[in-house]
Amino acid sequence: MSAFKNKTELDLTKLAGEKRKALQAFRFGSAGSKTKNVKEGLNLRKDIARIMTELNSR
Repeated sequence: MSAFKNKTELDLTKLAGEKRKALQAFRFGSAGSKTKNVKEGLNLRKDIARIMTELNSR
């Protein structure tokens, strides 16, 4: 979480957008076939929550 504290607000919003796109790709990819890394979706959601928490605290 300390990695997010050093970034600017613009960087955090870009990173949140990238994570959301990755989560969407993960969800659509898992609907068609089995994924090898099933925890990837959980980790992406947690990262998005951490980024949004940091943005809201500023």
